[in-house]
Formats: sequence, structure tokens, C-alpha cells
Amino acid sequence: MPPREADFSRLTTVPVSGRANKVNRSLLADPPGSDRSFTAFLGSLPDILAARDLRAVINGVAGAARSGRGLVLLLGGHVVKVGLGPLVNLWIERGIVTHVAMNGAAAIHDYELAAFGGTSEDVESGLADGTFGMAEETGAEMNAAISEAHRCDEGMGEGLGRALAARAECPGESASILLACRRHGVPLTVHTTVGAEITHQHPAADGAAIGATSHRDFRRLAGSLPALDEGGAVLNWGSAVVLPEVFLKALTVARNLEQGRPTRFLAADFDMQRHYRPRVNVVQRPTRGGGQGLMLTGHHEIMMPLVVWGVVEAIGA
Repeated sequence: MPPREADFSRLTTVPVSGRANKVNRSLLADPPGSDRSFTAFLGSLPDILAARDLRAVINGVAGAARSGRGLVLLLGGHVVKVGLGPLVNLWIERGIVTHVAMNGAAAIHDYELAAFGGTSEDVESGLADGTFGMAEETGAEMNAAISEAHRCDEGMGEGLGRALAARAECPGESASILLACRRHGVPLTVHTTVGAEITHQHPAADGAAIGATSHRDFRRLAGSLPALDEGGAVLNWGSAVVLPEVFLKALTVARNLEQGRPTRFLAADFDMQRHYRPRVNVVQRPTRGGGQGLMLTGHHEIMMPLVVWGVVEAIGA
């Protein structure tokens, strides 16, 4: 006997006029016209998937800025070393950002760019002979700044910013997020992972100072999060593990102290690939009871400028 075949003549079809469509002509992209502004470019994108989410993030951040709600940036090291510091600083200067949280790598790249005009060494070539991460000036200066911050009961971000401001020369000053936050009174916190940063390899590294100043910064981040309530935004730019974990715990502290707030804020993750912790700890869990969670995937050096300029144009800053 031959195998049984489905009898297609008995299939039931439905009219296309009665079907619900997810795509219609109103959602399609528009060809460029005579208006070549950035606003027109954003408006020309299809109102579908990532383009829709990109506009939602821009509108959410712009809304937070207009209403005086908090905007917290979680910055991984790659964001700084691909040259996005000046764009972050634009938001800082225009009063859009209310808190910047960096992992240790972001702080190191920012410090080196500001103090020495360059960063991001060739890891593999230095690993062979044990010279990777052994830059004397980076380790000595940053550890001295952290130790001094510990003596003064400051946070790590505060201490690093103060040390940069005291240098006689800063060839990369205009690109430094540490310095921009210090100039404009925006809290900047550094959330280190002991043993994960090149500054921990230096003879001057003081574990007590590193731990105390980074823990103070953890408390300061938790203290900033209530400003997200009812319309604020948190953007995770390029931290796959450390900052999503830190943010989740800081949010728990804030909600414990503030009767369950903040709630109903925008949480968005931007990275080159999707990771578990940003998805669950930044985007999903914090917005489960209200708010909006979005994930956009792409290269930072392309995606971040779109968001920054979109917000600047939206609020007319």
C-alpha cells in the first residue's frame, strides 16, 4: 500500500478580506523626499519591528527629558572605546542624563582616552609575555585616585573624575564622560569586578579601597533609581553581565525603600548580540508590572548615534 496522502480537495480556505494582517501600506517605508533632515529620515523608516522599537526608545527618552524624569545610562567598555563618549556628553550637557553607571572597563577606557589620548591595547600580543594590562601610568593614577576617594568617603566614579580634573593635561578631555559628569553635576558610578580590570594587576591596587568605593557607588545608583518612576528610562548600552546584575539589585534596594517604586519606566537594551542577563534583568523583569521593555540589536557605533540624535531633535535641545 502507498503511504497515505492528505486530501487537499477537502481543505477549507478563508477570504483574505477577513484576515487580520500585521503589515499594511501605512507601515511601509517612505522614499526620501526633499526634506533630508534627521527627523524626516526617522519618519521614513517602516513602522515595523526594530524601526518601530527605535522610535519608541527615542520617544521614551525624549518624554523623560521633557517631564523631568530620570534617564540612567548603563555603559559597557565597548561603547566608550568605539568613540561614543562625545555623544553621551552631548546628552549630559543638555540635561538629558540624570545618572551614568559604568562597569570597570568603561571607566578605564574613558580615563585613558582623557588622560593619554588613546586606549584599547592589543590583548593577544601582550598576553604572550605578560605585559597585557601592565601600563604603569594607568594603574598608578587610577589606583591612587581610588585610594584617595576611599580616604575622602567618595565613590569610585567621583574619585576618578576628580583625579582627571586635577591633571595638568588631558588631551582627550572633550571625550571624557567622567569629566562631563563632574562638570555638569551628574552622578557617575563605577561598578567594578575584582580581578576583571587591568588596574587590579597593578602593585598599587588596594582591595579595600576598590571594594569600598565601588560599594558606595552601588548605594548611589540605588539612590538615583527612584527618579525613573512614572516615565523615566534606563538604557543598557553594551554591558552583557555586570551592569544588568548590578541594576537588578539596585532596583530591588530602591523598591524596598520606596514602597515598590520606581515602576512604569522604559527599559531598553542595545548590544551587538542578545544576552540572557540584559534581557531578563533590565528589559523583562523590571517592567513586568508596568512600563515598556525593548531590545535592539546592532553595532554600537551605528545604533547609538541614531538614538542620540533622534532624542536631540525630538526635544529641540
